[in-house]
Amino acid sequence: MFPSRAALRSFSRWHKQSDAPEATSIEDPAAPRQAQLTWRHAIEGHIEFWRQFQPLLTTYEPKCLPPLRLGMAPSIRFEQADPYDQTEFLDLLPMDIEDLQQTHRGFLNAIKTTPPQLNYTRNTRGLVSTAGGSYLPVLVLSLRMLRRTGSQLPVEVFLASEDEYETYICDVILPSLNAQCIVLSTILNAIPHSIHIEKYQFKLFAMLFSSFEEILFLDADAYALSPPEALFTRDPFLSHGLITWPDFWASTISPSYYEITGQPAPKPPTRPSSESGEILLSKSSHLRTLLLSTYYNIHGPEFYYPLLSQGAAGEGDKETFVAAATALAEPHYQVAEPLCAIGHTTQRGGFAGSAMVQFDPTEDFDLHRHREEEAHKLQPQAHGFFLSSPNTTSTATRTPRAFFIHANYPKFDPATVFDAHEVNPAIGDDGRYTRAWTGPPEIIRAFGRDVEKEFWEEIRWTACELEGRFRAWEGRKGVCKRVEKYYRAIYGGRWWGWLVGW
Repeated sequence: MFPSRAALRSFSRWHKQSDAPEATSIEDPAAPRQAQLTWRHAIEGHIEFWRQFQPLLTTYEPKCLPPLRLGMAPSIRFEQADPYDQTEFLDLLPMDIEDLQQTHRGFLNAIKTTPPQLNYTRNTRGLVSTAGGSYLPVLVLSLRMLRRTGSQLPVEVFLASEDEYETYICDVILPSLNAQCIVLSTILNAIPHSIHIEKYQFKLFAMLFSSFEEILFLDADAYALSPPEALFTRDPFLSHGLITWPDFWASTISPSYYEITGQPAPKPPTRPSSESGEILLSKSSHLRTLLLSTYYNIHGPEFYYPLLSQGAAGEGDKETFVAAATALAEPHYQVAEPLCAIGHTTQRGGFAGSAMVQFDPTEDFDLHRHREEEAHKLQPQAHGFFLSSPNTTSTATRTPRAFFIHANYPKFDPATVFDAHEVNPAIGDDGRYTRAWTGPPEIIRAFGRDVEKEFWEEIRWTACELEGRFRAWEGRKGVCKRVEKYYRAIYGGRWWGWLVGW
């Protein structure tokens, strides 16, 4: 079955040669812009992949009843958790365990022997995200922050359906940022009786159907502080092919998951849970990881989400990437440096955290390796002496540089950021304007520049240049005026740079 004319017509916006983003060549990442690759990937290739892959997802669907929740795993910070506590919060009958073992084993065997081949352009890399609706304004902010770094990575933005395609944003604004909108339903609905995909499952399908061999996935509300191109060309990505970043919380994987997948449970767990706002992945080296992660997500709400999180904070797709790589014994690297919440102190002495900072995996990898080398040197010998004296320039107190900000609580949508939220980043307890990110001070200083001001410059531009352009802003009046008033009140002087020593 070939795609309908309507499907091809809707997809043709992406295929226009003049609009095709440029892909960074893996072989020569420093090549001049005119020497970079361009591509036109055909919709038929993605449909053919989906035609092969969808039957595997349904053939090996669990047949048993979902696990019964006996309670919810507590959300405990990794550093505060008992590493030996592996409490089971799910009830599964022996016959249910057996069914899940059989279907999981069957799917693994299928993707190991004859995996369906992804359709991507070899020797390319780019950034992938999902958006649509209220996430489009936030995405524009993140893309403008990306371009401020000097990054030229092409970007593919996946929308759920044609209903989310906003002509001015997708045909004018995003191409000006070297980004394109792609409609997922054009691919998914080309196959009869296609699996229904919920929005929270779109991340995996954006990664599957993206054009690039190597991808950086970013949530719409996450952005880079430095050009991400360098991450693709160094360890740990070169040696591992999959990089994830940590969440605040201890892992709460059910012991039953390890029984189902035939793995020994780690004792004690050596890493916290994952935060999936940022993922770096090579499709050529981690095809099977991506396929198994998709399986976990398709059958996630009833089975694998509770098995991998047991109701702890953020239950969803975030644990499926590392779980899939581990089940397949494929290499992966999770950044060791804990993420850090940034925000401002409230008048009541609390902390209004509105964003998370994630750190440079390359520096993290180097520091982690050096710490292991130092620890080895300091191990006592049989005669009671050390191999060397403690190094006064130890890496133990050094931290990698901040690399991503995930501004997720609340979303910094210019039209809604001043509305009442559980956390109000721009308004203090007294109702007056405040800076959103003033602490922890050592993290703010380490940025080396006023990152928050840069962010508000893009919020200001988006509010004033695109007011009335987003469907989500229909009926909203004075978006630009409110942002401009805040910006002038906070950034009218230069006191902040003097205060933190810039």
